[in-house]
Amino acid sequence: MKLGIGIFMMVAVALSVYAEAVGLKLPTISWGYNFSRSAGELNLPYEILQWLVEQAGVITAVIVFLAGLWLVISKLTSGPPNPVTVRKIQRFKSIKRGYYSFLILIGLAGLAALDQLIVGKEALAVKYEDQWYFPAFTTGLEKNATFGIIDNGKSDLEPDYRELKKSFSDSGKGTVILPLWPYNPTQDTINALAKKIDPDDLKYSGLGTRLYSPDRPADPHLRFTYRKGQRQGDAQGWNLAGDRVYKAKYLEGKLIEGSEEWEGEGSLEEFLAASIEQEYDVSYPPSEPQLSHPLGTDSKGNDVIAYLYGGLQVNFQAALIYVPIVYLIGITVGLLMGYFGGWFDLVVQRIIEILSNIPFLFLVIIITLGVPPQYKDRLGFYLILGILAIFGWMSMTYLMRTSALKEKARDYIAASRVIGAGVPRILFRHLLPNSVAILVTLVPFSISGLVLSLTALDYLGFGLPVQYASWGKLLKDGLSSLSSPLLVSSAFFCLVTMLVLVTFVGEAVREAFDPKKYTYYR
Repeated sequence: MKLGIGIFMMVAVALSVYAEAVGLKLPTISWGYNFSRSAGELNLPYEILQWLVEQAGVITAVIVFLAGLWLVISKLTSGPPNPVTVRKIQRFKSIKRGYYSFLILIGLAGLAALDQLIVGKEALAVKYEDQWYFPAFTTGLEKNATFGIIDNGKSDLEPDYRELKKSFSDSGKGTVILPLWPYNPTQDTINALAKKIDPDDLKYSGLGTRLYSPDRPADPHLRFTYRKGQRQGDAQGWNLAGDRVYKAKYLEGKLIEGSEEWEGEGSLEEFLAASIEQEYDVSYPPSEPQLSHPLGTDSKGNDVIAYLYGGLQVNFQAALIYVPIVYLIGITVGLLMGYFGGWFDLVVQRIIEILSNIPFLFLVIIITLGVPPQYKDRLGFYLILGILAIFGWMSMTYLMRTSALKEKARDYIAASRVIGAGVPRILFRHLLPNSVAILVTLVPFSISGLVLSLTALDYLGFGLPVQYASWGKLLKDGLSSLSSPLLVSSAFFCLVTMLVLVTFVGEAVREAFDPKKYTYYR
């Protein structure tokens, strides 16, 4: 398993470097370079920070490659698997609830890693005039003029690939292949949704709208008020420019004589005949579920399914950044505290006590309100993770300190010192492997704590920038729009499912890696 993971990491790095060299943007593995292109446009106050941001892709590639190379070398140079470790893994697999939860989480991580292949508004491929384009996989920006759209001053704008697919289907000029769910998680506003209705149904009461085109539900033509299947009350009409030019009143399904008011151009008869007779129930954000959008849209017009997928991606991406940083700091500091003791141990303990007494929420509020908008939009995600990491490493430090204090008194540590082993070798080759059970059991609970923290901060409005989807924002949006219960229920279901899966894995790992099961101590 270690060998396979190492080879996979090295191959992924090679693909990302090649993709960047030829101008491609691959799902997930090009993330570092995408960040460099986006955040590299900022003018940061320090040259070292600017350089780190601009070289984030290269730095990420080097770190991942070295980690993969280390896994491969350690596997090839190590002996047969430790029988105790093998028994622990077998014990974990025998705990079906945790093992199946682990497999589900791996599947969700793989699904989130597919990125624009699954969810996104950019076309995967476009064939126009016998030439193929791949907008979702290129770093450049295709324009409407590339596909023959030069009307209304839109030639230099990015195409709406959903509309382009409809246009090509009608005209036969080309082919558009869209992702499985052709909507962006954020910043892809759906102004309105329309559902066909039959006003003659005696049970229907509400608004019935006639449209200039079913593809443009945000542009109404006529709107009537229905009560038990009959037109009742005001009726209104708008021209193509969106100006209200018509008013009328109905009573028990009949037009009240003399109630019509017409202020548009041309004749009233031509205006009334401009739309089809089919009427629709048009809902605006947050929209009710429709066939094309089974969970509707949120208050900003984002498709809820795409938004939930984006929230899943954010959680996994945050875990991939947060967990290595927190564990690297916590493990190193904890081992040093336990190994050296004395004044070093006392100083670090006082530092931890000071950090523990800093109000976390106040610090987040100060940074959120104090950081300039241009920095918060591009770096806000990493600022939040940085704050969480500052407070997150302390929880495991005392556990590692206790383990190091216990293990350094063993004979094998004394033997290592006698043969001249250095401090790094003693810490990471002897003390750390004998404390691995603590680390493995803490990882799932650290992830669940991270997910809860991000959700809570976003719910309070001090979390991620608007371009990041978040289940916490969706919860807040749903509670602000009680007429759309699916917003709350869908976000709550995803959050609870994620936390339950992670908790099941954590419980199974803790039970499987409990050292008491493999010793004589009771």
